[in-house]
Amino acid sequence: MPRTPTTLLSLADQERRRALRRMKAVALGALLFMAFAFVIAFAFQERVGWLSYVRAAAEGGMVGALADWFAVTALFRRPLGLPIPHTAIIPNRKDEIGRTLGEFVETNFLAADVVRTKLSTTAIARRAGEWLREAPRAERVAAEGATIATAVLNALSDDDVRDLLTDLAREHLVAPEWGPPAGAWLEKIVESEAHHGAVDLAADSIERWLEANATSFTGLVSRRLPGWVPKLAHRFVDDTVYNEALKFVRAVQADPHHPARLAVDGYLARLADNLQNDPATRAKLENAKASLFDSPRVGALAAEAWNTAKNGLLTSLADPQSGLRIRAVQALQEVGERLTTDAALQRRVDTWVSDAAVFLVERYRHDIASIITDTVERWDPAETTEKIELMVGRDLQYIRLNGTVVGALAGLAIFTLAHALIPGV
Repeated sequence: MPRTPTTLLSLADQERRRALRRMKAVALGALLFMAFAFVIAFAFQERVGWLSYVRAAAEGGMVGALADWFAVTALFRRPLGLPIPHTAIIPNRKDEIGRTLGEFVETNFLAADVVRTKLSTTAIARRAGEWLREAPRAERVAAEGATIATAVLNALSDDDVRDLLTDLAREHLVAPEWGPPAGAWLEKIVESEAHHGAVDLAADSIERWLEANATSFTGLVSRRLPGWVPKLAHRFVDDTVYNEALKFVRAVQADPHHPARLAVDGYLARLADNLQNDPATRAKLENAKASLFDSPRVGALAAEAWNTAKNGLLTSLADPQSGLRIRAVQALQEVGERLTTDAALQRRVDTWVSDAAVFLVERYRHDIASIITDTVERWDPAETTEKIELMVGRDLQYIRLNGTVVGALAGLAIFTLAHALIPGV
């Protein structure tokens, strides 16, 4: 399908087309000038002797112009529409040209040594740091990152995310047995006496509660006494219970070796051992775990947590003044500053970038180069011819013009040498 309307071309291509037409007109004008000079010189060379030199120059100029016109035209189309062999080279060999161009780029530009040499002379990390430490640029990067993150979050299916989280939780959290690792963890805590702080905290909390809630003991025991016991005895019993409880707690606080503390130590040690070695204890823990995670309420809480986190992220990402966006900008500026001033970090980043680029080139250079081949293969032959002619056609017209001049000089030189070396000519 022909594609010739100028309106389909870019502004740059339209300018190239005008320049190509001008050079074609100049080259054609040179040919017509040589033809006119030949006619005049041929007609009057018998009367004016020196016109024979003009005729020879004009003959050579016409031959050179026509030969180069044929050569240039044969690249893009058949001269005068004639089916001459080895003409219309570009449209007929378009796919081969694309493959050759792809191979050339792959061999000469996508070679690992070429890429590494180029990157080794480029201060990638320092330049990136100088660019990134400027606040407007860091804000721009943060904004682009927020846009990408928002698009990803919006593209995610809530049901798929919940199913994924559920599968991950079951695989890594629910499926493994909790007893042995929990028992080993608890055993280390008991051996290191790390739980003593928790016991102290519990004793302190109970003491503060008892001091603040003495009235809570009123009737706690006395209401269970027989009715014939005097009321005064009721109060005495309640106060005794309260005071004994307070005394007990304070004794636990004061004595690191209090029997209650030792009882807690013994219980935790037995629990750690049972979790590791007692099948019944481990089974109870597994049943409790299964009941917890199979509860519909837990699933609903997980879904609600995801929705809350997602909505919070989307809100923060959309607001340039949110804490998340502000911290992101600050972090990017700090990274830029470090990349600018930290020579060791620069070397690590430059090395990483070079290694990553070489790895990608070595593994995917054929796929990268195939973009050229595949693109050229998809082009229409007429469109390909037009694209290439617009890019190089103007320079090729200089070949026609140069051929006219060189042909004229060659014709004049040959004619002059012939007259000088061959007598009677």
